[in-house]
Amino acid sequence: MSHIVVLGSTNMDLVTFVEKAPQRGETVTGREFRTIPGGKGANQAVAAARAGATVSMIGAVGNDAFGTRLRSTLEQAGVDTGRLRTTEGDSGTAHVVVDDDGGNAIVVIPAANGTVDHLTPGDEELIASADALLLQLEIPLGAVLAGALTARAHGVRTILTPAPAQPLPVDLLNATDLLLPNEHEVATLTGRTDPRTAALALLDEVPEVVVTLGAAGCLYAARDAEPLTVPAPEVTAVDTTGAGDTFAGTLAVALAEGRPMPDALAWAAAASALSVQRPGASESMPHRPEIDAQYTS
Repeated sequence: MSHIVVLGSTNMDLVTFVEKAPQRGETVTGREFRTIPGGKGANQAVAAARAGATVSMIGAVGNDAFGTRLRSTLEQAGVDTGRLRTTEGDSGTAHVVVDDDGGNAIVVIPAANGTVDHLTPGDEELIASADALLLQLEIPLGAVLAGALTARAHGVRTILTPAPAQPLPVDLLNATDLLLPNEHEVATLTGRTDPRTAALALLDEVPEVVVTLGAAGCLYAARDAEPLTVPAPEVTAVDTTGAGDTFAGTLAVALAEGRPMPDALAWAAAASALSVQRPGASESMPHRPEIDAQYTS
């Protein structure tokens, strides 16, 4: 089995389902509210574990009820939480509004995630043992950079999801093997609205880029290959929350197992398509037999 390490956030998603998301200054009536374990780091860890990898999580939760549930959810998914520390105070939260078209708007409160600003003893050894390191930007940038540099020093593939989108230091880009933005994030990073043009521009900084395009699939660009578009299965979306994290976690497993990039992208797209047909983030993520069935259908 491949070994994936995730350095990132763990949040409790506070999710409201509405017919139409409110505009500024508007009040609407929702039909349902749920608390769902999430956070981009934890989501990617669950996705990778359900896709068949051995997964370890580096991060932090608070010493509140949310923290207890978040840790339990990861462990139930088979994720090793030995490096998930508990801090005084609140766990991170994400306040999510999901409309009837499956779209979402999210406000993240870092809380305990904000304390993950450096690597602690044992983190480097864990990263060095991995086949791949998954990173996002919901923890302080200093820790993300430290993780990427550690992975690079030990020859571990680094996959970075640049979300929430923000300017990235050159040192971090240079230590990234695969950059995995969505079409909005790649536009923020490059100032270019065309995903293909933006992806090609990023190859000056990173060797490989995958831009996720929602229902349109994904675009792959590399320094030594022609750009490749992989379509997504046609499905009816219920909730797109966590779809990108499902894609990232599953892609990391596929690449760690040695699948060729086109096959790995199609397998990850199949997993993402399954996730959007269910509500929630971590709760919607498929298990490997489901992914295999969707991929071959």
